[in-house]
Amino acid sequence: MKIHSFTVQPNLPENIKFLEELANDMWFSWNWPAIMLFVQIDAKLWSDSHRNPKWMLGCVPQKRLEELSKDTAFVEQVNKVKDAYYKYKNNPHTWYKEHKHEQGDMLTAYFSMEYGISEGLPIYSGGLGMLAGDHIKSASDLGMPIIGMGLFYKKGYVQQLLNREGWQNENYPDNDWAHMAVERVCGQDGKEITVDVQLGFNETVKASVWRVDVGRTQLYLLDTNLQENTPAQRLITEKLYGGDRENRIRQEVVLGIGGVKALAAMGLHPTVYHINEGHSAFLLIQRIIDIMRERKMNFAQAREIVWASSVFTTHTPVIAGNEHFDPALVRKYMEYYAQQMGISWDDFLGLGKEKTDSATFCMTVLALRLTAYANGVAKLHGVVSREMWQNLWPQLPINEVPIGSITNGIHSLSWGSHEINDLYHKYLSKTNQLDEIDPSDPEPWKNINNIPDEELWNVHTQRKAKLINLARARLKRQLKRQGFDMMTVNKANRVLKPEVLTIGFARRFATYKRATLLFKDLDRLDKIVNNPMRPVQFVFAGKAHPADTMGKEFIKTIYTLTQNDPRFKNKVVFIEDYNMNTARYMVQGVDVWLNNPIRPMEASGTSGMKAALNGALALSILDGWWDEVGPCDFGWSIGGAEKYGSDAERDAVEAESLYNLLEQEIAPAYYNKNEKGFSPTWLALMKKSIQYIASFFNTNRMVKEYYEAFYVGAHNYGQLLAQNDTAAQVAAWRKKIADNWYRVSVTDITPAFDKAILMGDKINFKAKVSLGDLAPEDIQVELYLGTRGTLGDIDKENAVDMTCTGKDGDAYIYEVQISPFNSGRQDYALRVLPACDKVPHVLTPLFIRWED
Repeated sequence: MKIHSFTVQPNLPENIKFLEELANDMWFSWNWPAIMLFVQIDAKLWSDSHRNPKWMLGCVPQKRLEELSKDTAFVEQVNKVKDAYYKYKNNPHTWYKEHKHEQGDMLTAYFSMEYGISEGLPIYSGGLGMLAGDHIKSASDLGMPIIGMGLFYKKGYVQQLLNREGWQNENYPDNDWAHMAVERVCGQDGKEITVDVQLGFNETVKASVWRVDVGRTQLYLLDTNLQENTPAQRLITEKLYGGDRENRIRQEVVLGIGGVKALAAMGLHPTVYHINEGHSAFLLIQRIIDIMRERKMNFAQAREIVWASSVFTTHTPVIAGNEHFDPALVRKYMEYYAQQMGISWDDFLGLGKEKTDSATFCMTVLALRLTAYANGVAKLHGVVSREMWQNLWPQLPINEVPIGSITNGIHSLSWGSHEINDLYHKYLSKTNQLDEIDPSDPEPWKNINNIPDEELWNVHTQRKAKLINLARARLKRQLKRQGFDMMTVNKANRVLKPEVLTIGFARRFATYKRATLLFKDLDRLDKIVNNPMRPVQFVFAGKAHPADTMGKEFIKTIYTLTQNDPRFKNKVVFIEDYNMNTARYMVQGVDVWLNNPIRPMEASGTSGMKAALNGALALSILDGWWDEVGPCDFGWSIGGAEKYGSDAERDAVEAESLYNLLEQEIAPAYYNKNEKGFSPTWLALMKKSIQYIASFFNTNRMVKEYYEAFYVGAHNYGQLLAQNDTAAQVAAWRKKIADNWYRVSVTDITPAFDKAILMGDKINFKAKVSLGDLAPEDIQVELYLGTRGTLGDIDKENAVDMTCTGKDGDAYIYEVQISPFNSGRQDYALRVLPACDKVPHVLTPLFIRWED
């Protein structure tokens, strides 16, 4: 049977036709007046559509559209939103335009496996996607020239369905792309753009390109679900993180290789590439091949340009959590590309191996070797990452491993409730205009005490009531699906109480996040939950990875308690099928946000930032972003940075700390209520928390940091190396360094200290350096100052450049004169590094010579 298709679009009257344009730009998702237009059309349809206005408009009866076109108040609101939208899109004074300082025109391509833009665009699973979506939104708000690249999944990420015993089952609904805010990208000839991606030597897959408008920027998505492809090829983009290891590498080849090809096919030429986690690292390979072909360069020369103009963000603080593949599987798909680059298979494999004898090919290692700019997503995660990957830079002190940190943030307008945002604009903004507050500007937040306590508390209680209503409605729906009788279903109306201290916990149910820590001592928890004077209730939500049996056991444990233990029934609730909408209700409605991972396994975390923006207080392990805040006087830290003798000891100590904080500090502060029904103590904590956290932990600040710390340098060095024969010069310099480094040595010839050195005295340090065929301009000699550590190394306090002052035979003499920084014992070492002003840094690949 031959099936033909056609599309029917809603026929909107002219005076409200703007709604079609609005529905096709994800800008609506973080602008409440725009959202309210769709709610006013049909609130139930809006909910049923999962906040997808394009699908919704296709379901609105024509009669209703005609009615709305005659509703003067509605048309007026449409025009207000339309004016705000065009003002936003055409703003000539964006942050980027007023702060741009790179040479020429920058364009950054941001690659990620998932994006959390809106629940109506289900191409996300968790924190990585939320961060990517917020990155793109803030790029739009700032006017930053960033475009996104990802995959176009046939099925949305897993829906969670709990059975009567609380065991998680999964459902993968098909995405109805004809009714989502996406459209195919066509070329100038009007034909849909497709790219061919080679999967090894004997297989080629076609991928089409879809575009999602996200305010001022665009997100592009690759799709292999095409009739021209085989059934197996069409499955590549069927599910996010779907299939076996082979399908996973096929996805990553399509994203990385195909993504670079798609940008070129669209006539887009990024000057900076940003790899968000290692999944898309193969893009570096395609970039090298393209530059080799277009500029007639060899591998070494093209690699210089790609390395200098690429940024990599790692999100995973454990080795096993990074993407590893069997080398045989990598060879099946990537040996073709190794030949295109003119390098041996062993050399290619070495790009992704941590050590020569490593058993797997790691995408993180590939990214670290081929990008000049790398970072973790919190200060502590930067420290952990440098320790994790120090083997890539042998002989380099850990604190100098070139992996920095840029702490994650959140897109404030997406995660603040409309009630709290209205309050902020009323009391923090001078203009009371929706788009006038840059959340990364600390000045408006200094006015937080202008908000009357009563108004802030009223907003908070409104959101808390909405969370409780959501929890009850979702639980009733769940019980109906599980086949319970209506008497049992209606009992769901009793869960949670609006006047009770409410604590939220919602995240992916990975075991290291310890969702069950709270339940370590049920008798102790019973006393906390059922305290007659100061009761506490808990709301849980989250999904386990479909293959994570232990994570599913955690969910079952909590769900069973909520259903079967009378001490906790109606007071501890598990909300099924955690998604962006549930997350929004939770972070906007709880009093306290609980986070208790095993330190330091939480790279950053952002849900606590979202809760803090809405006035919730943090109760957290000193991990991820909270390690940069706590201990503080506006939230609570569970334990400290201690190390424990065993997992059991750690869990026992930290559970005890959690119970003590709830009983002795949190509940008393919350219930210290006045005659108006709220606690002034609690409101003061809320305001301090909002002021401190909201002004820093946002993606506007984060994207600005990426621009200043990485994007400008990557763009400028990429442009520099692309000029004339600069890349060839740098590649020749690197070969000269490699060929001669074995002949480099440094010897200390500083005169012996024959008398005590006093503070303020100057010491002349001297070194004798042999360079072989290298010249002084090829290297830098450093005096490495500090104090000797317990392992025989030096904890650096400063590295001082030494100056070449002459020769002694074939060797060079280097000197520097300094005054001691501190009294007491001082230690120093001498070292030689390469030197070149045409590269971002000289630590990759590493050549370093310490004095023997």
